[in-house]
Amino acid sequence: MSYPSDQEQDDDLDFDSAMQGVKRIRHDRHVDPDAGKLKLRRKHDSATRFRRQAAEQEIEQVIDGLSSEASQIVDSADELLFAAPGVQLRLLKRLRLGHLPWEAGLDLHGYTVEAARDELSGFIRDASRQQLRCVLIIHGKAYTQPGQPALLKSCVNDWLRQLHDVLAFSSAQPRDGGTGAVYVLLRKKGS
Repeated sequence: MSYPSDQEQDDDLDFDSAMQGVKRIRHDRHVDPDAGKLKLRRKHDSATRFRRQAAEQEIEQVIDGLSSEASQIVDSADELLFAAPGVQLRLLKRLRLGHLPWEAGLDLHGYTVEAARDELSGFIRDASRQQLRCVLIIHGKAYTQPGQPALLKSCVNDWLRQLHDVLAFSSAQPRDGGTGAVYVLLRKKGS
């Protein structure tokens, strides 16, 4: 067994004495593993809190499953056409040409989007209860506000696609309002 020499003991003492009073340097590149987790958690909590506040402020009214937001904006001159699966092409063509007489109508001119949604939903429900086969919805073309999208027409396009009682719809013939109105074919009761 070897014992440390006097020289090695002097070197150890010199280093220890040289290091007395020295403070450990902490630099900004030091990563504390626990601090990172706390920061992430805090960041996540604030993001969650922000999203929750935004959702509470933005109360979206949904009536009969119909939102007041249009998912696809259509142009005022665009023709609308929709048919649920199983609708015969011949029936859709007759609807489009205006050969199916409409039995009731709803004019949405001047309505706000929310009021129009309520009126349309109630009108379709009532028409279906009365077992009407074809109705006319006048949504307008948004010509009164140049440069503005046809928001009401776009919403009606979305809403009618979502209503169970609606089997098909098509832009009307010029005599009934053209691209400012739609013929709506309703389901027969029991189907």
